[in-house]
Amino acid sequence: MERFRSTLINYLPISVLAAVSLSSCGPSGPGRSDYLAGVGGPVHQQTSGGAGHPAPAIPDDVSYWDGDSAQGSPLIKINRGQQKAFFYKGGTLVGISRISSGTEDHGTPAGKYKISQKSKDHKSSVYGVFKDRATGMTTNDNVDIRVDKPMPTEIFYNAPMPNFMRINGGIGMHTGYLPGYAASHGCIRMPHHMSTHFFENVQVGTPVIVE
Repeated sequence: MERFRSTLINYLPISVLAAVSLSSCGPSGPGRSDYLAGVGGPVHQQTSGGAGHPAPAIPDDVSYWDGDSAQGSPLIKINRGQQKAFFYKGGTLVGISRISSGTEDHGTPAGKYKISQKSKDHKSSVYGVFKDRATGMTTNDNVDIRVDKPMPTEIFYNAPMPNFMRINGGIGMHTGYLPGYAASHGCIRMPHHMSTHFFENVQVGTPVIVE
């Protein structure tokens, strides 16, 4: 079932990341290990992937942003069929981003929502990796802390979700790995540069339509 195997780079552990508000999105199915690349280690300097997230698996000839000088109220539309997010200001389309939404088993529900929280340096309190305390080597790269329990020799590192924009319970938009298809546990992953544009141009209360 897996198309993409782990590209995690093992480093000596740093301080344990504290769990924060619940996010139901995380590594899921093919590509899950790439999504967590760099957790617990130095920041990856990748323009489109962002910290801890490698660049998309396929060339991104779709994403663009032209909304810095545009005026009007923001609106985001998520098209799951096209795997794209559309950003409008005052009814004018000013940006498009490739996305990776939820899998069939962990779908991103359709509906009309509003952004209820913004968290620039968000981390999942549910998903992440286990690393060996002594060596820093990854021992499990697909952890659901509600189910998986670390051994006394292991440390849990929370999955990074930069530019998190919560829309429905634990579901939100954020920087994440894009394998080229729906692959998350429900969240809407974006390239880092696009999640940054979206994050900087929305407020709590901005409407989001998932189709």
